[in-house]
Amino acid sequence: MKKRTYRKIAVKEVDVESLIAELGSGRVVFAIDVAKVDMVAAVVAGDGRVVRTVAWKNPTENGLVLELLAGLVRAGLLVEAVMESSGTYGDVLRHQLVAGGVAVYRVSGKRTHDAAEVYDGVPSLHDAKSAAIISKLHVDGASRRWEPLSDEKRGLKAAIATMDLFRQHNQRLIHSLESSLARYWPEVTELLELGSATLLALLARIGGPKDVTREILAARKLMLGMSHRLMSEEKIEAVLISAQSSVGLPMLGQERSALMTLASEAHRALKEFKRAKAEVERLSENTVAKVLAPATGKTTAAVLVADVGDPRDFPCARAYLKAFGLNLREKSSGMLKGRLSITKRGASRARQYLWLAVFRWIQRDPVTRAWYDSKIKRDGGKRAKGVVALMRKFAKALFHVARGAVFDSTKLFDISRLQLA
Repeated sequence: MKKRTYRKIAVKEVDVESLIAELGSGRVVFAIDVAKVDMVAAVVAGDGRVVRTVAWKNPTENGLVLELLAGLVRAGLLVEAVMESSGTYGDVLRHQLVAGGVAVYRVSGKRTHDAAEVYDGVPSLHDAKSAAIISKLHVDGASRRWEPLSDEKRGLKAAIATMDLFRQHNQRLIHSLESSLARYWPEVTELLELGSATLLALLARIGGPKDVTREILAARKLMLGMSHRLMSEEKIEAVLISAQSSVGLPMLGQERSALMTLASEAHRALKEFKRAKAEVERLSENTVAKVLAPATGKTTAAVLVADVGDPRDFPCARAYLKAFGLNLREKSSGMLKGRLSITKRGASRARQYLWLAVFRWIQRDPVTRAWYDSKIKRDGGKRAKGVVALMRKFAKALFHVARGAVFDSTKLFDISRLQLA
């Protein structure tokens, strides 16, 4: 490499006319290394030469960058911007580029990292070099067009983020509540589900076991109302008896107040989660999620569509698996044979929801349960490998379900080997 190959120049110091002269005619690649503040881009000619490495402050100097690119366009050059697909720091500039009529492409950050030593023989990686590598990957065809998300998909993703926020908040509070109840009222969690709205309302509005004992009529009425009169009289009586005979520590006034506040906040988070979940399901009604929902559940289907995309947009089932990060990798050399594992280079939230959907699938489908039990035996009792294998099968099935196929687990397994009655 030549000396000062990665020398940067401030965008406001760029002489546009001399830059145009050096670029010549035709295609120009503007390869951006995204950062929170200090952005760097390689300006690359059609023959792959890095003509300039430009630096600027994000977002205050984005306007200067747009003016520079507009000057290149006016000179008859075909400008293509390319950047990595990580984080959100580049979203504002990407929006401005698209609004200005510049085509924007994306490359994988993993590819940029892996190409560091291949590019110039040095394993180091810095912003100017990253920009040059990004341009090289783009010129070599290792990028794809970065299309803006539709308003519908943006709305769905925002609704899912809201739902997850309240779900996680509720779970954290429930974990704290569990330790408190273990001290003050350990019997109640054997009778009522820890995170149920009935138990949370009972604790939030009435209090601990002594409070429930003092207000038996109010407690009974509350449990009936919160359960929509579905809770049996036997269970209600058992809860009331457990309050009267609890072996938990007597609560101080401040401890009672803390418990009620904790339960109240957990109950509020639960209600907000349910409201957000309903909004997610409403927003996904007019998407392919409606087709996937009978197999996955409405919420899971909405998450898969928002984070991975419409299965019909993928050319094959293997490409759909790769978007999840469920494609397999192996590291073997000579006599050393590495084990296969999934790459996890895809939508992590989608994998999480798919993981939970697979457990529901195992519970309700006898064919899947039989295959899963057989897989556990073959793997010496290890369960995770069986779940991952089912995730891959499930995702492949969804690829075909989106195209009109009926979800049928018997088509995913060799039924003759499962010895089903």
